[in-house]
Amino acid sequence: MQTVRTGGAEMSYQLRAHQIGDIGWVIHRQAVLYSQEYGFDGSFEALVAEIGAKFIREFDPERERCWIAEREGAIVGAVFLVRESDEVAKLRMLYVEPSARGLGLGRRLTDECIDFARRQGYKTLTLWTNKMLVSACKIYLAAGFELVSQEQHHSFGRDQVGQIWNLAL
Repeated sequence: MQTVRTGGAEMSYQLRAHQIGDIGWVIHRQAVLYSQEYGFDGSFEALVAEIGAKFIREFDPERERCWIAEREGAIVGAVFLVRESDEVAKLRMLYVEPSARGLGLGRRLTDECIDFARRQGYKTLTLWTNKMLVSACKIYLAAGFELVSQEQHHSFGRDQVGQIWNLAL
């Protein structure tokens, strides 16, 4: 259990492994939040559903993880680490509920991925995101990731700048 003091109040959360139903919940919440906050369309929900389904179908507990952040029995964030190759892991689908933002949870979830990837012997941790996700990009930069490429694209009903970030482990 992690306890964080914000504005005089204590807020606690815990990280746990995924359970039946969690992946579907994360897909739902990311689709809804990204629609509300960034105007993403249904194709984003399709992408996260594909990522989630692949994680469930091909889950390798020795090389992959999903961390679920929970507060008072409610899911307030999540992140996935998936195997790309023997040497490369990929951070996927980092998200934090608006009610839990500002607690350092996004950074904590990212750190869990980094620590696990190192323990499993990966050489590189990579991720793909969009430039408009400013808070996430700040987390990645602070964690030591380097922006290695970016490219304009039209996805999820919007013009965007996709970015690939890498961290040498």
